[in-house]
Amino acid sequence: MLILGYMINNVVVWLVKLAGLVYLIRSFLIPKPINSAVMPKLSYTSWIVGDSSDVIRQPLGGVVLAGGSTDVDAAMRWFLRRSGGGDVLILRASGKDGYNDYLYKTLGESVNSVETILLDKRELASNAEIIRKIRQAEAIFFAGGDQANYVNFWQGTPVADALNERIREGAVMGGTSAGCGILGQTYFSALEGSVTSEEALTNPYDKRVAMRRDDFLKQPLLVNTITDMHYSARNRQGRHIVFMARAATDWAIRPRGIGVDEKTAVCVTPDGNVTVFGQGNAYFLQATRKKPETCQKNQPLTWNRKGKAVYVTILAGSLEGAPGFNLTSFRSTAKAKTEYWYVEAGMKK
Repeated sequence: MLILGYMINNVVVWLVKLAGLVYLIRSFLIPKPINSAVMPKLSYTSWIVGDSSDVIRQPLGGVVLAGGSTDVDAAMRWFLRRSGGGDVLILRASGKDGYNDYLYKTLGESVNSVETILLDKRELASNAEIIRKIRQAEAIFFAGGDQANYVNFWQGTPVADALNERIREGAVMGGTSAGCGILGQTYFSALEGSVTSEEALTNPYDKRVAMRRDDFLKQPLLVNTITDMHYSARNRQGRHIVFMARAATDWAIRPRGIGVDEKTAVCVTPDGNVTVFGQGNAYFLQATRKKPETCQKNQPLTWNRKGKAVYVTILAGSLEGAPGFNLTSFRSTAKAKTEYWYVEAGMKK
């Protein structure tokens, strides 16, 4: 009996040790479920003026395309009025809260709040609180900065999904400089850096001519439309034509373009009617139905088509706002200056 008891005791001890070993192996090989409720949130920086609680208003919709440099007060008042007095959200990937007091106090338009969010990491583009604020905003504006940051940090994320949701629901949306550059459904990503007109015209497939289409913001007013800013100040007409030539060649579309001078803004209502505010011009480019004659890697662009490759309508801005174009029909609605632009062997004419 003593021997039997001894043997049973050894078996029990061995089984206990075996169970412990199995537990250790399972602990290492089988991951434990993560309780997301206790995971730390990635913090972000924001600034707010006005009422921090959400107010529900019916926005009037529309788009603001600002060409950069000094903001145009009249255009920004237009933007605020289109919010219906609701919550205004500024999204940026660098900088601080320079828009808050300007929009909330200086311009004299009544809105519930103005909040700036620094969305400078791709990880933040899944932050539930930021997404909630986007969904609650009646007006959303993209500040200037580096266009590539907006693509790297926001494109293809829940933030982009929320922005497109707000577009569909009628929020007014706008941007200046780089923030304007991402608003078209076809766009220059700047992921390989900026590019000058001379560089682009010399080689339309220079890696810096980084084009994308239909994978970011889905603004129906800007289908097949490429925006460009700082237009005259930085001589961007040539590269803009290259962007359009690439779109026509790569995607077999008939591209459109909107170029905006500095200190100038194009404001568009949901039915496509345009008002141009500011000191400079806005340029509305419509490509011919025929593709470029030569749009190849390491070859200068030729897009001539008997001197009529791109039809351009030019509207001068004013402090009061100058009407005269409709994006839906893409035609002038008042007397406006028109030109044909074309490119021969890398030279814009």
